[in-house]
Amino acid sequence: MSVLVTGGAGFIASHLVDVLVSKQSNIVVLDDLSSGKKENVNKKAKLIVKDIVRDDIDSAFKGVSTVFHFAADPLVKESAENPAHSFNINVSGTFRVLEACRKNNVKKIVFASTSTVYGDAAVIPTPETALLEPVSNYGASKLANEAYVSSYCHTYGMRGVSLRFANIFGPRSTHGVMKDFFFKLKKNAKQLEILGDGKQDKSYLFVSDCIEAILLASEKSAKAYSAFNVGSSDKMKVLEVARIVCEIMRVSPDFSFTGGKRGWVGDVPVMLLDTKKICALGWKQKTSFKQGVKKYVEWLKTLTGFD
Repeated sequence: MSVLVTGGAGFIASHLVDVLVSKQSNIVVLDDLSSGKKENVNKKAKLIVKDIVRDDIDSAFKGVSTVFHFAADPLVKESAENPAHSFNINVSGTFRVLEACRKNNVKKIVFASTSTVYGDAAVIPTPETALLEPVSNYGASKLANEAYVSSYCHTYGMRGVSLRFANIFGPRSTHGVMKDFFFKLKKNAKQLEILGDGKQDKSYLFVSDCIEAILLASEKSAKAYSAFNVGSSDKMKVLEVARIVCEIMRVSPDFSFTGGKRGWVGDVPVMLLDTKKICALGWKQKTSFKQGVKKYVEWLKTLTGFD
């Protein structure tokens, strides 16, 4: 039996594939390479280039025991500008993945969800039992997917896990506040524009810690369907993130702000997840925020040739 990773050429999922191939053979990556990169895919994995929305994907699921479903449009801001695109990839695409799982008797599906399913949470840190009231189209699409994963698991005898990620960062990341700051400073080291008022206060987790949580939840979750928060134990203001990135890059720019408590439509100004549930399985954060940012910035420097 094999393991299939959708979106396995993307940021988080490609790191997951790297760990999976170190543990077992028969790892299959399904990706249309629209945003993921072929060079991210571990050479020991089999790559199938197909679109989960438009192409016939059923054959890729034949002989598969576990699916890690990460294929998605991850951009919160763009989901407000083009909601149909977000819906088609995230909701219609997930439905087609679930149908392929059903037809091929896949036993387990692990779904990459998001902290944005909570919206502007009233309780901080936010537990998995909190009200689910997304304020972005992206968050709404992920919540709809969680509901479908749950229903398919209960209806067709699969086991499912949804992982509600905080802001995950690290090498291969194609978006996010740290990447935004890095490229702005690369262009002009004397001035840094910060979206919003800089007071947005959020959880950030380095990608290697995220992968450990994914695998632990996949292995140890015993219910037909479970949801787990995955994030850091503390939060960080965007202004402080900017200062740390500047320190690592050894620049001292003037800061400017676009204003408002949200950096963009659908932005959640305050986010910290309660991670007691995943910690009870034996998980704990290993990489500090500053250590993670340093690793990420050094990778960006290598990628761009910036010194």
